[in-house]
Amino acid sequence: MSTIGDLPPTPVSATSISVVLVTGGSGLVGSALKYLIDNEPIDSPYGRRKDEEWVFLSSSECDLRDIQQTREVFGKYRPREVIHLAAKVGGLFANMSSQHTFLRDNLLMNDSILQVSHEMKVRKVVSCLSTCVFPDKVEYPLTEEKIHLGPPHSSNFGYSHAKRLIDIQNHAYHDQFGDLFTSIIPTNVFGPGDNYNLESAHVIPGLIHKCYLAKKNNTPFTVFGSGEPLRQFIYSRDLAKLFIWVLREYKEIDPVILSVAEDDEVSIKDVADAIIEAMHFKGPVEYDTSKADGQFRKPASNAKLTRLMTESGAGEYEFTPFKLALKVSVDWFLDHYDTDARI
Repeated sequence: MSTIGDLPPTPVSATSISVVLVTGGSGLVGSALKYLIDNEPIDSPYGRRKDEEWVFLSSSECDLRDIQQTREVFGKYRPREVIHLAAKVGGLFANMSSQHTFLRDNLLMNDSILQVSHEMKVRKVVSCLSTCVFPDKVEYPLTEEKIHLGPPHSSNFGYSHAKRLIDIQNHAYHDQFGDLFTSIIPTNVFGPGDNYNLESAHVIPGLIHKCYLAKKNNTPFTVFGSGEPLRQFIYSRDLAKLFIWVLREYKEIDPVILSVAEDDEVSIKDVADAIIEAMHFKGPVEYDTSKADGQFRKPASNAKLTRLMTESGAGEYEFTPFKLALKVSVDWFLDHYDTDARI
């Protein structure tokens, strides 16, 4: 286990305001963080501290693949802490057809963020990985020490290796320079501000959109597969709260999995039923078993997170009930259907 103790002082502005810079600030998790910063009480466990300013960076302001542009935007905001969410992401087909693009774009982005953070003596960087970093052949449940035990799945090896390399970079910066760069690994994230595009959406936003169209067009709501596979889903605003806890309390360089417990897995049928309830859909539901189910389950352990939060005095985190979180997500989708580019 790699840890870091007392850090050398980092210069702050004359006003003593510490800037927290969030890359990928307009995405699903970035939007959830902004929601907390805008709505949680100041100086509460998951709110903005009174001496903080949060900056949510979008791709329109800076191409993070370009290290000089990255230096310029860091020079503009002079962050003391960084949450790195920005990434080039895509669905299965996009990954399979553009392995080099996903590898190179993410490598360049990650290198720019970490190198400039090092140059500017940023106190802490927390990057977001993905469960795709784990080996294709691995014993379950997934735990943090299994990341490098074998190659990731071939379908998205470019993206997966780029994300996995962040962990290697974090250790290299720490070992050589003492930098506090770390990372988190969330399970399946969903919530307001998700990508609901039917061509590229993940399972929950995709099913929400399909159910909406079935209700609108008076057609069956078709779910691909049997509905039996189990998945761990984490609500984006719960993930955002845990991100803030990691930013303030987590001292290790090694990553930590942010997830609900293994016994909180939800079946795809349970997801579909919750969407039907939230959408008030009364039509027929069909399960297209000609479509593959994929892996039945791929559970991740949140034992490390639970232990560390308990030891820190924060206590075991209480996740938002799945049906409530899903209802908020459905309501956001309905409110933004005609106006948001992510739908």
